[in-house]
Amino acid sequence: MRFASLGSGSQGNALVVESGDTRVMLDCGFATKRVKEKLAHLGLAPEQLAAVLVTHEHSDHIAGVFKFARCYGLPVFLTHGTYAAAPRGKTALPECRLIDSHTAFVIDDLEIQPFPVPHDAREPVQYAFSSGLHRLGVLTDTGAITPHIIEVLQCCDALVLECNHDAEMLAASDYPASLKRRISGRLGHLDNEAAASLLQQIDTRRLQHLVAAHLSLQNNRPEIAVSALVSAFDCAAESIVVASQESGFDWLEIQ
Repeated sequence: MRFASLGSGSQGNALVVESGDTRVMLDCGFATKRVKEKLAHLGLAPEQLAAVLVTHEHSDHIAGVFKFARCYGLPVFLTHGTYAAAPRGKTALPECRLIDSHTAFVIDDLEIQPFPVPHDAREPVQYAFSSGLHRLGVLTDTGAITPHIIEVLQCCDALVLECNHDAEMLAASDYPASLKRRISGRLGHLDNEAAASLLQQIDTRRLQHLVAAHLSLQNNRPEIAVSALVSAFDCAAESIVVASQESGFDWLEIQ
């Protein structure tokens, strides 16, 4: 089982997860041409994907989903609330499969567990992926850690974890007060310390890969996010991967 990012942040997000011959894309916030180029960098073609999964309807996650899926005949998996709130455009939608936010489903070699998160969208979810042997958890775009999130992310072999902002940097920024409240609120985004707190509440004994994701370009720095995670996970800073906005991160394999 392995996974890679095409980019992570407020300007666009996409993650590819592979198990055996099955590959799915989680979110697609980039134009189709750019996605194709980014996939090629990973040694993949769009035709090798089995599906696109969506977390929620914000543009940095869904802007490219429908056009990309239509171009390559891919089904799109998303909650009813996300489907209802998603921008439609003027052309026909691809095949959309509505999922329950608490019910796992299978796409070929992958079992996929959606789970609801507190975020300012209609029916947002995040996902955990299982190959039968290994488990990858993905948690971005949530403003708070819930007991259910903690339960789902126990005993992962790899974890992609939002470290959106440093609380002090956000407070000192020139953002409007309303935007600061949105980002730091319960329906906003996790700051570095909240992400570190999650690590202290889950069993990390199997954790091989820890990725800091969805970092704000204005209100965070990779070294600050890494420092917070190191203090909670008790590992070397070099072992933590930081997902970048421009290039995401290359394949990480779970052994």
